[in-house]
Amino acid sequence: MGEESEKVMEIKEKSFKINNKTKTQFVLIHGISGGAWCWYKIRSLMENSGYKVSCLDLKSCGIDQTDPNTLLSFDDYNKPLIHFLSSLQEDEQVILVGHSAGGLSVSDAIHKFGKKIKAAVFIGATMLKSGFLTEEDIKDGVPDLSDFGEVNDVYDFGFGLGQDHPPTSMIIKKELQRKIIYHMSPQEDSTLAEMLLRPGPVQALTTARFTETEDADKVPRIYIKTTKDYVVKIEQQEAMIKKWPPSEVYVLESDHSPFFSAPFLLFGLLVKAAVSYGCF
Repeated sequence: MGEESEKVMEIKEKSFKINNKTKTQFVLIHGISGGAWCWYKIRSLMENSGYKVSCLDLKSCGIDQTDPNTLLSFDDYNKPLIHFLSSLQEDEQVILVGHSAGGLSVSDAIHKFGKKIKAAVFIGATMLKSGFLTEEDIKDGVPDLSDFGEVNDVYDFGFGLGQDHPPTSMIIKKELQRKIIYHMSPQEDSTLAEMLLRPGPVQALTTARFTETEDADKVPRIYIKTTKDYVVKIEQQEAMIKKWPPSEVYVLESDHSPFFSAPFLLFGLLVKAAVSYGCF
């Protein structure tokens, strides 16, 4: 190989390394009862546009076979995300995206791996700086579905610790899922969800507590309000935004599941967030 050819190869190799190094990937985190499968439309749109995307199953969710009734701590529940972030290269950064209860997972990650997070996006999500510490946190961050009936009429519960203890898992009853979670979504998507949703480890989620760090305050946060949301109501979203103001707030007219009901608009907002914070 001649000297000129070697130079060309060297330039190509450097270019390849730079492109790989600077290309930020999205990491998408589902809410309670969901899984990586929730993001199939968004992942397709992103990958078709050249973005790198990772969709994770948290413990006992999606294809993870852990029994949710045996999962009692938030740290265990969020291990897949923490393991993913800890495996990144020293100078590698990602954009974290959390939906619904996935906002708790994102908040946890912000405090533990702030330097590895280029930006954090909360979609109709629970956004609490310290987790569930007060009654007010519970009021703001926990779904109130009393409009749809009594608790036992809305949820099916699991009692892994016995009937005389608080429930360890919960899932919205099948006959109410479309009405509550997917009322603006295509029928085929709510049918898919009905087949794939699993009881969520509610006991684990209630133990979410975060130790605040300086790095967490340096991570830009974007909140996407879902204005027709019956699960995390707009009043709850606005209360959380007021208490822990994000860098930016976007608005999306959608139900609780914009990855189904408004995928193109949601994709556009995620790209907007990426561009705003220098991620390409």
